[in-house]
Amino acid sequence: MQGGGGRGIWFDSAATGFLVAAGHRLEYRTIAATRTVGPVLVFLHEGLGSRDLWREFPDRVAERTGCAALVYSRYGFGRSDPLTRQRGPEYLDIEALEALPEVLAHFGIERPILIGHSDGGTIALIHAAAGRWPVRGLVIMAPHIFVEDVTLEGIRQAKAAFTTGGLRRKLAPWHTDVDATFSGWADVWLTVEFHDWSIEPRLTGITCPVLLIQGELDRYGSQVNATARLVSGPAEVMLIPKCGHAPHVEREELVVGAIVRFVERV
Repeated sequence: MQGGGGRGIWFDSAATGFLVAAGHRLEYRTIAATRTVGPVLVFLHEGLGSRDLWREFPDRVAERTGCAALVYSRYGFGRSDPLTRQRGPEYLDIEALEALPEVLAHFGIERPILIGHSDGGTIALIHAAAGRWPVRGLVIMAPHIFVEDVTLEGIRQAKAAFTTGGLRRKLAPWHTDVDATFSGWADVWLTVEFHDWSIEPRLTGITCPVLLIQGELDRYGSQVNATARLVSGPAEVMLIPKCGHAPHVEREELVVGAIVRFVERV
């Protein structure tokens, strides 16, 4: 597949495998394109997600748009290398400015559309705001751009569910080291050092079109309107009634349709 998105023979066929980015072995999956020219869609999972926890959502988006797609697990998630030490407050920057560029370079992907959920949305925003790599567009679901009390409370509740409830059992099949995966996400957010974390000043560096999607019942807070005000490019906000933190799961068809229309425009 050439032009507008990337190059490399994998765009003509589906594949799974491993690559090395930012010094770590990461699992990936590619989805073949059904059109000859167009952007590559790159899916960036949430704070407890992985390549496979996206389930069939990337396939449905790729099928409806005709675009090739790349889905991968970040360091510490899925079957990618497990964490060997606790993350610091800079972990989102490392993923956005070191790991993601190496992943894109590995496949020769140029001007992708980044589709990110929660932490993945934040990583996409940081990457695009840096202005070092051309980005065709962003689809951002439930991003974090600063720390809210409601976000921290949601994480505390998740920690309680992991420790004494069924969350650990639910996540265990999807991650090589589920305890390291969970603590690597939750514990850094709950540190004092992270409370003043914010990427708000950087967002003016985003000039590409942005589609921002959030459920109105998201227990981790809502920052899509603030994000839309801060970016320099055109931004569309989609607030979904009776929907929580995972719009692509809870209202899949609605979200897929919105992404298809966005891809057609950009």
